[in-house]
Order: sequence, then C-alpha cells, then structure tokens
Amino acid sequence: MTQNYTEENNSQIFAKEKSNSRENQIQSSTLPPLTTERVNRVQEGLAAAVDSAVRQQIAETLQQLTDMTSQHPEPRVNAGVRRLVLRSLIHTFFQVQVEYLERFPQQPAILAVNHLHHIDPFLLLSEIPTAPYYYILGDARTLYNKWWKRFILGFAGGVIPLERMWKEEFAVIAEAKAGRKELAELATEIEQNVPKGTDIQTLRQIDRIVLKILARGDGIVLFPEGRLGETEGNLHLPLKRGTVIYALKSGVPIVPVALIGTHNLYLRKKLTIRFGQPLYFAENPIPKRQEVEQVLLKLQSEMQALLPTDYQEPTGPKLLCNFLNHLFW
Repeated sequence: MTQNYTEENNSQIFAKEKSNSRENQIQSSTLPPLTTERVNRVQEGLAAAVDSAVRQQIAETLQQLTDMTSQHPEPRVNAGVRRLVLRSLIHTFFQVQVEYLERFPQQPAILAVNHLHHIDPFLLLSEIPTAPYYYILGDARTLYNKWWKRFILGFAGGVIPLERMWKEEFAVIAEAKAGRKELAELATEIEQNVPKGTDIQTLRQIDRIVLKILARGDGIVLFPEGRLGETEGNLHLPLKRGTVIYALKSGVPIVPVALIGTHNLYLRKKLTIRFGQPLYFAENPIPKRQEVEQVLLKLQSEMQALLPTDYQEPTGPKLLCNFLNHLFW
C-alpha cells in the first residue's frame, strides 16, 4: 500500500528521522573520534544546555511563536534592521559574494541550504532580501549559546529554536558505556540535561509553527542535511524529508542554496552564497511517500549542482582563524 503523509505523520516527521538516525549513531562506527577539541565542544554545549539564559530564551521564543496570531504577532524587528546589524558584523571580518540573487523569488519560499558552520544562519540573514520575512529553523544551543547571539536574535526575532543532541554528545555516551571512565560523569550529565530532539510534543509544536509561518506569507530557511557537513562541496546524505513535506503541504517553492567557504573561517576570507532556480510543486496536503522521495532526489541534485566540484582552500596566512571559528560556534 502506498504510504501517505497524514497530519499525524507530518507532526512526527522530525521525531522519527532524528530518533532513528541519532539512536543508530550510538551503535554506529561513524561516530566522530573524541579529540580534545570535540570533548571541549561537548562541555561547552552542556554548559549552554543548563544555562538559565539559554533555557529562558528557548522557552520564550517557542511560546511567542506558538501564540502567533494576527492579534498576538511575534515580536520581531524590521527585516531591514536585522539585515543591517548582521551584515555589519559579517562584513567586518569576511568578504561576501552573492551569486544569482535575481533567482530569489518575491513570494514566500523555503530556502534549502547546505550546512558547513554555525555562521551559516547569520550569513544568510545578512544577505537575503528583506521581503518576505525569513525565519531560521536551527539548533537552539548554537543559536543562543553566546550572549551576543542572544542579544541580536532576541531583539531581531525570526528564529525557530530546535533542541537536539549532537553527534559528539552521542559519541561521549557511547565511549563512556564502552568503558572510558573519565567520560562517565560527562555522559551522565549529557543524558540528564540535553534533550535528544525526539520529544513528540515539542516537534509537533515546531511543525505547527513552520506551517503557520508559511501560511501567513513568510519564508523559512532549513538545513536539510540535518547536521554540519564535514567537507566543502559535499552534501551529508540522505537529506531529511521535512523540507519537502513542508513545501508540498504549504504549496511554496523550494530554493536550493549553496554556501561555499564557510567550513573554516579566518579574517577576510571570501564566503559565497549561490542561489539556485526555485523548484515549484503543486500543493498537496497529504503527499504520498513516492512523491516526497522524487522531490527529495530533485532537491538533492539541484543542491549538489550548485556546489563546487574542485574546491581548494585558499593558501597563505589565516589570521584570527581560531578566534573566528570559535566566535561563531
């Protein structure tokens, strides 16, 4: 029997995919090796998970988005002001090149973007047009883990925070269970304080928020790889189905977008945003699995075609490399 994506299935799409993929990672040999740098990242991530300011920001933002109606709009700054603030920050450190901006549709859309670094959401919001207004669906801790991010995004709005456990954190838990006693305490704290990202109630809430935003004429930026990529020019596959399901159910186009050069940051590095042609589909409130898979393959092909096939990291001095990579972490 052909499977349809009913309202119930749509509400659980992120839960199913993230639960399956992340639980499988614990048993998988693809978990990243735990270098000192990665353990330090996990410790910083844990600190963000228990930070009362981060918790409050996540809770308040989700509540505001849930209550979003014509009578109770979500507080947000003018999109032009948001872009000006972020562009001033990004352009202070980097050279930014935007290609094929003329392809950007004037109507609401879903931007499907490859993901190489935590700077990516800020880079996009600093360059995309101000109308329609675009929201970012992204990892809550990497969006809110630093005071300046909370300050900018707190007054600017436009963020849908998603809580989930990172692959490095799953690796710590797996290594602790395998006998690494020095990681036992850290693993316990992760399991007690970091949401896995599979809470059905919260994920249904986010699904409702996304569809409400699209229905009222705003756009969404999504990273369908579901995690950070590791190499310039390559997508982490398979892509998650949520992007396609949202597009089909809402009837808005998907715009494939390539980010190039963001994997490793340093002063005055050139960062490129390359827009693809919008992909249009007939609205289908209950898309069939076969339709979703076909559109997903089309999206994958279009995203990959935008990426360089022979990317070469520039040579020469890389000033402020450690500082900038950590600043936007």
